[in-house]
Amino acid sequence: MIHNENPFAQEHDALLRRFRGRLAAPVTIITSGDETSQTGLTVSSLFAIEGAPPLVYAAVGPNSDLFDVVRASGRFVVHICKEGQDGLAEVFAGLRPSPGGLFADTSWEPSDWGPTLTEAPDRAFCSLQSMEEAGWSGILIGSVDEITHTDLVDPLIHFRGRYRKLDG
Repeated sequence: MIHNENPFAQEHDALLRRFRGRLAAPVTIITSGDETSQTGLTVSSLFAIEGAPPLVYAAVGPNSDLFDVVRASGRFVVHICKEGQDGLAEVFAGLRPSPGGLFADTSWEPSDWGPTLTEAPDRAFCSLQSMEEAGWSGILIGSVDEITHTDLVDPLIHFRGRYRKLDG
């Protein structure tokens, strides 16, 4: 046994998870890799900062395949999910099985930054600026090299453990 207690059972961590669950968060899928080896992960802890260059910060598991592949490739793609893509988000979160791998049931194309999911055209193509561990997470910081977007009006939102839609 490495620890005498479960590090996730700490009361302050449980309180923070409940607090974080009350923050409405965008659902994104971050992908990285090349034509022979791709990976991706559903990420809701993400924000963008304007500037020169514009930056994207994303919190991902430091032991995730994504963290390792981004470190090796130096690039990644952030896809914004829209309403109705909760199944896709669950596959990339590891919550829904996908026989044949993460990309087996979705259409994708290679890019210089990694695989692009055809059904998620709202994207930021990022070059890695830095990555570090913070708390139980790894923080990817990428400069935004290119952006493609549509007139997205129905993003997929995660709130209190469920996918939601915007009412408006």
